[in-house]
Amino acid sequence: MNFYDYLSFVYGAVSTIGVSFIAIIVGIPLGLGLALLRWAKVPLLGKCAYVYVSLVRSCPAVTLIMLIYFGLPQFEISLSPLVAAMISFSITATAFNCEIWRSALLSFDRSQYEAAQAFGMNRWIRFRYVLLPQVWRSSIPGLINEMTLLVKNSPAISVIGLLDITRAAQRIGARTYEPIPPLLVGFAIYIVIVMLLIKLQKHLEVRIRSAQEPL
Repeated sequence: MNFYDYLSFVYGAVSTIGVSFIAIIVGIPLGLGLALLRWAKVPLLGKCAYVYVSLVRSCPAVTLIMLIYFGLPQFEISLSPLVAAMISFSITATAFNCEIWRSALLSFDRSQYEAAQAFGMNRWIRFRYVLLPQVWRSSIPGLINEMTLLVKNSPAISVIGLLDITRAAQRIGARTYEPIPPLLVGFAIYIVIVMLLIKLQKHLEVRIRSAQEPL
């Protein structure tokens, strides 16, 4: 492999990380919002959130990204491949993160929330200081796992012409007639990204434990 081959890997890694990062930034808070709607059993909105999550979780990432990129122009809405990939991955991340947050909410002791209300705390204070810290702690492993799945599903963006790590490896292998070396390089890049996410999880868990320790 030459310098330009390694440069292709850099471009592919930037696309993979960029699309996944945007999806994570969008999906975590939106997923929490949908989970709260379902947990609080808000009329109509809770049902809509359930339908949304069920449909998106049933749709493969490749199919969803193709529906957005090739389907929206039928309604005179044209998106660039990068924007279509970000929207697709954000939609998927929101749905899966919703279930992670909802699982944490279901394990939350509602009596604490009701006790805080009895002490006169308003809804925002109860959410910020009673509910969120506990569900956040319970959700960290699942959220990090979903981040790694987003990264590993990133080859789906290649179907609309974006260069990702796997596509870069395939192109280089097809040109050099030696598919194994570029695939190993791509594999190593994925390992580095995933290990960084795992390190982030451990860092967050350590910070939470230290915050809970008595002074």
